[in-house]
Formats: sequence, C-alpha cells, structure tokens
Amino acid sequence: MTLVEILIMSVGLAMDAMAVCLGIAAAGLSAGGRARFRLAFHFGLFQFLMPVIGWFAGTSIERFIAVFDHWVAFALLSFVGVRMIRAGLREEGESYATDPSRGITLVMLSVAVSIDALAVGLSLAMVHISIWYPSVIVGVVTGALSMLGLLLGDRIGTRFGHRMEIAGGVILLLIGIRIVVSHVLF
Repeated sequence: MTLVEILIMSVGLAMDAMAVCLGIAAAGLSAGGRARFRLAFHFGLFQFLMPVIGWFAGTSIERFIAVFDHWVAFALLSFVGVRMIRAGLREEGESYATDPSRGITLVMLSVAVSIDALAVGLSLAMVHISIWYPSVIVGVVTGALSMLGLLLGDRIGTRFGHRMEIAGGVILLLIGIRIVVSHVLF
C-alpha cells in the first residue's frame, strides 16, 4: 500500500471525526485549548487503535462485527446528537450538561467515529498488509483534521450563536444515518 493510498484512506476515515468536531465547536461545546486537544487527540487515538484491533481480530470474527457495527455507531451518535438538540432547544440560560471532551461522552464519540476503521483493519489483515504504518497515518490525519474541524467550528459558532448546538446535534444524527444507510445499501 503506497503513502498516497494510505492518505486517501485516512482522509476518508477522518471525515466523520472532522464533521463531529465541526458540530461540537460550532455549538460552543469545545471551549478552550484543552477541550480541543482532548477531542482531537482521542479521535486520532481511536482511529489509530481500531484498525489495529481489527487487524489482530482477523477474519475469524469479521462476519459477527459486520452485522452490527453500523448500528453501534448510529446509536452512539444519535444519543449524543439528541442530547445536543434538546440542549439547544432549552431556554437561553441553559446549556448542554455534559462536556463532550470528557468522560463517557468522549469515549462514545471516539468509538462512534472510528467503527469504520475497525473494518479497515479487518480488510488489511485479509490482504496481508502490515497494520502499523497505515494506522499511525490514519491516527495523525484524523487528529489533524479533527483539530481543523474544531477551529473552523469555533468561527462558525461565534458568528451564528448558541443555536448552533442544534445544528451540531443534527450533524451527529445525519452522520449516524449515513453510516447505517451505507452499510445497509452497499
């Protein structure tokens, strides 16, 4: 696998993470450099780890994971998305109770945006490609594009205000729906 092929794959895998970061930041939920770092770092880390896990799992469990992986991603993204929408519909003084850059919300989002990377790891194991180099590239690209999404989202959020939380929740729901539709139809 060439570097160009790995970069193309990496950008494709990172798009969900970047879109989630864009929505989170636009909603004003990634205040400060630490929160942005935690989100970008964890998204990159999970995108690195999932192909490695998939590769080591190999082809023996692929058929079991393929049956439900898209539903897990959909459920996690929907859960967080609905919470963001509900928080955006509250009175102006209220806001989203959970910081998406901490705790279980961070883990749920990290798993949800990296489920596809697990399948990539399984695929690379089937064609006998070493996993370490591609996984590092995928993780670094995801971390960088996640940070870019957070920085762009901050600019959008300050321009359009607190109601961007609703848009961020809708983005998460749409990503979840896209994941399910792409697995069911293709």
